[in-house]
Amino acid sequence: MRPMLATRGTSIPTGPEWLHEVKWDGMRVLAVLEGGRLRLLSRNENDVTVSFPELAGLTECCGGRDFVLDGEIVAFLDGRPVFGALADRMHVRNKRRAEQVAARNPVTLLVFDLLSLDGLDITTLPLEQRREALESLGLQNRHLQVPPVYDDGRVLAEATKAQGLEGVVSKKRGSVYRPGQRTEEWLKFPHRPSGSYVVGGWRWETGSATRVGALLVGEPTPEGLVYRGRVGSGVMGKASSRLKELLEPSHRGSSPFATEVPREDALGTVWVEPEVVVEIASLGYTPQGRLRQPSYLGTRSDLAPDDLIDLGGGEDG
Repeated sequence: MRPMLATRGTSIPTGPEWLHEVKWDGMRVLAVLEGGRLRLLSRNENDVTVSFPELAGLTECCGGRDFVLDGEIVAFLDGRPVFGALADRMHVRNKRRAEQVAARNPVTLLVFDLLSLDGLDITTLPLEQRREALESLGLQNRHLQVPPVYDDGRVLAEATKAQGLEGVVSKKRGSVYRPGQRTEEWLKFPHRPSGSYVVGGWRWETGSATRVGALLVGEPTPEGLVYRGRVGSGVMGKASSRLKELLEPSHRGSSPFATEVPREDALGTVWVEPEVVVEIASLGYTPQGRLRQPSYLGTRSDLAPDDLIDLGGGEDG
């Protein structure tokens, strides 16, 4: 099962048929507990359980009852979710290493929906009823929270912006859960333009032949990979080493972009197969369709390039 997705909205809706939540800057997962075995599944249905050992306590929630939860894994930094802090956790697949990293950089699972309880599929129930069932479970510990919902989305938008949070998601109280579908019954309103893009090449750091200094990224479309610009900010230190490790095995002899790459960007670029997804913050697009002041935030092992085609314009999920 894949999670239900929200559509980018233009105006926060009002009225009693809507409820509103904080939009969290993290990694979407489904938490599946069956017969005492917990699995954490990413949006592209990869099992990422080993990456987050501090969430093993979910097996003791609800008196051992089976469930499927929908939520967001976040890493808090100074009381605020920061994707860059989470990015260091997402790719860890070694159990011992994951335990070491979790000790110094723990995560929290923020749960906002209940899809199944005791083996009973409740996705066809209205959201309002699913929320009531979720809140009745009393899910609350050091690494697990059920954030509240709000009646006034515009007030919530002002508050989240002031607090430096990612934005707001507005949902119809009567909406059923549609796995893997993007629907206008759920609308998202991010405060900052950031999104997921695919790496098509990299350039070495100036004066170095061992460190990645910049990425060339694009947006997947049915017509091919559309070039969106060169990203150097944020590519340094451990991030540079991690990117080199990910990208070197996928070397290719020519550009994977379906659109032209400017000569000044293509010069000295090492082209790669368009397989690695990264998260980029920016100030939107230039008139030429390039990212304005882009900054690298981390890799997205929870997403594949094909997942982005449905998102439209590099939006997140």
